[in-house]
Amino acid sequence: QVQFVESGGGLVQSGGSLRLSCLASGSIFSISAMGWYRQAPGKQRELVAGISRGTSTNYADSVKGRFTISRDNAKNTVYLQMNGLKPEDTGVYYCNFRPPVYNYWGQGTQVTVSS
Repeated sequence: QVQFVESGGGLVQSGGSLRLSCLASGSIFSISAMGWYRQAPGKQRELVAGISRGTSTNYADSVKGRFTISRDNAKNTVYLQMNGLKPEDTGVYYCNFRPPVYNYWGQGTQVTVSS
């Protein structure tokens, strides 16, 4: 059984930074592409950043140059470093496989950016 536990969210002022972490259970983490997803109020969940099982990354246009995804396979953890936060980055952030698997959505972590 795979489980993802997200942490690191919070309330931050515009221009601030946060670092999100996602701890994954299960032995397949190190061989799986992963993604950070965001669901803003009233909007559908969207992919924010993705990372291959190696080091290849990709980002939504809205976060390029501000967010950095990374992973530590020894710790079964994927990170999202978020700099230059904007109010439009507000939402619940989730990690999951890429592409996502429906049954593995966790609780997410809330990020709120005040203007």
